[in-house]
Amino acid sequence: MSPGERAENLISDFGITSPEELDVVAFAYDAGLEIEFDELDGCDATLLGFENRAIATIRPSNVGRERFSIGHELGHWEMHRGRSFRCRVDDPGETLASNSEHEKHADEYAAHLLMPRPLLMPMVKSVGRPGFKHINEFSEIFQTSRTATCIRVAQIDTLPLIVACYRGNDLRWHSRAPDVPKRWFIKRRLDEDSLAYDVLQYGKEMQGKQPAEVWFDDDGADAYEVMEHSARGRDGEVLVLIYLTDVEMMTAQSNRSRGAEDSFGFGGGYLKGRR
Repeated sequence: MSPGERAENLISDFGITSPEELDVVAFAYDAGLEIEFDELDGCDATLLGFENRAIATIRPSNVGRERFSIGHELGHWEMHRGRSFRCRVDDPGETLASNSEHEKHADEYAAHLLMPRPLLMPMVKSVGRPGFKHINEFSEIFQTSRTATCIRVAQIDTLPLIVACYRGNDLRWHSRAPDVPKRWFIKRRLDEDSLAYDVLQYGKEMQGKQPAEVWFDDDGADAYEVMEHSARGRDGEVLVLIYLTDVEMMTAQSNRSRGAEDSFGFGGGYLKGRR
């Protein structure tokens, strides 16, 4: 059973039917995990356990980050019992950019626990193709960070969506919906013709159609268009939602000319990250 399945089974066991009932502290208490808040040096959360009891210490922050940190440590407790952890979990992108399977599993567990598919998917479907206005609304409803919400929306697997984060002009992490063909490797450097490049310069949220070649190195990208939504993130970062609006992009054979492997290793499995 995957970490996400385990989390959503817990939601089902509790009989939860609305986001307001997603009390992550109560979930932790039920699992024998005590939550404390304290300033931490060098990490955002720690987990110490013995037999059937454990203590998770969470660095105080905003509600979204605190909730994700608690869900993340609960994921460790449920899946990696017997081990202790010091986690950097205030930014899902830190996990996306790491090679730690334990951290990725804990992030997956937290994301499904805080934004379970039966509650989030109807909201996503109701707006069709969410932009940052909708992402912000979902974040408020589920009390989650914008980055965590973007990644979860991509992984809900109802949209041909790629989520990416650039720091300066360099790709920091990205995550794609499971059905998006892996041939579409996102560029490692921001194209100056992208809206994201302008957002980094001027700070104004932007959206619009773009030639697919602005975002992908594939030789066949010049035949297609995508829809780009870009907004400022944290600390000189820009968050990007890229929708493959041409249906043919989902079935076209690869013409990629720059190597068959994505050295970043961020594919279509759940999180290889989270705000």
